[in-house]
Amino acid sequence: MSTLSTHVLDTNRGRPASGVPITLELQGDSGEWKQLARGVTNDDGRVRDFLPQGARVEPGVYRMAFDTGAYFRALGVRGFYPSVTVVFELTAPDEHYHVPLLLSPFGYSTYRGS
Repeated sequence: MSTLSTHVLDTNRGRPASGVPITLELQGDSGEWKQLARGVTNDDGRVRDFLPQGARVEPGVYRMAFDTGAYFRALGVRGFYPSVTVVFELTAPDEHYHVPLLLSPFGYSTYRGS
């Protein structure tokens, strides 16, 4: 069964980014987005599982929206990107998918993690 997780690291501070609100959505057949879950990164910068235990992540196109503006405002930092949206496709129904975000006030990067 597929699982989905994320980890946000604040590369400017050299620490996990806790308190980042994240929304997970699935794209429907006609292109519309359906919200599946919301989460907030923990003290380690992680949302381990967006969906309840036993819920299945189906193949499809997904979108994770990271509210980086809320995170930077809480730190009293002015950032350039108020949000970061990562769109990705899940194809294998039995794999684990990890979508990390490396974040600073003026840049970000992501990759498929393990």
